[in-house]
Parts: sequence; C-alpha cells; structure tokens
Amino acid sequence: MRAQLSFAAADRLHRSAEFIRLQRIGVRFESPHFVLYAGNLAGYPDDEPSRSRLGVTVSRRVGIAVARNRVKRRVREIFRRVIRDKLPAGASIVVIARAGAATLASPAIDNELIMAARNLSGRMAAKGAFAFAGRK
Repeated sequence: MRAQLSFAAADRLHRSAEFIRLQRIGVRFESPHFVLYAGNLAGYPDDEPSRSRLGVTVSRRVGIAVARNRVKRRVREIFRRVIRDKLPAGASIVVIARAGAATLASPAIDNELIMAARNLSGRMAAKGAFAFAGRK
C-alpha cells in the first residue's frame, strides 16, 4: 500500500509511446505556460486501473538544465499534492512546459496547473473519461 502523498516510479509515464498516445487520444488544455493532455491508457502493461500517472516534458527552450529540473520538480509536487485527486481514477496526464515556465514562482505554477486540471477533468467527464480505452 502506498502513502497517499507518495510519488513513486509507478506514478510516472515512462515510455514515449505512452506520451504520444495521450497526445493523440487525450483531451487537451493550453495555459500560457503549459500544455496538458489527459486520458486513459488502459491496455498498457504498467497501467493499474485506479492509479493516476504523470508525464512531464520540458524542452531546452524553457531554460538551462537547472531551470528545467526545477520546473519538473514543481509540476510533480503540485500533481502529488492536488491534481491527482482532481482527476478521475486511472486517468493519466502529460504536462508540457512552454518557454517562460521557468520564470514562474511556485504559486503561479500551482494556480495554472490547478485551473488546467479542473478544466481537463470537466472535459473528460463530458467526453467520457474512459471512452479512450477502445481506440488505438
């Protein structure tokens, strides 16, 4: 049994195929500094039906390695504390940082991602969160 606020390797998306599939079939939301995709990856070997997973992509356009890693840590932290509970069980999410994300303070990143998670969960509910399972 995992702790409620843990963030283990099983809580992450690892394969590029998982990232690409979510971008292809998931619901999308854009904020000024982030692009988010959310959906269900049912059918993947590592996917547990009740586990929400996160994938983070931060390109070199965002900044130097220190800045990119800081953005990734902040995104993982807000996912762990808040966003995971706002998504339907089993939903996976990909967060792509845009240029300028490294200059944001933690509260600004939190606000942007929380607003995006609310929007995504509403879109997933309207579209049917698990309607993606059968599509390839």
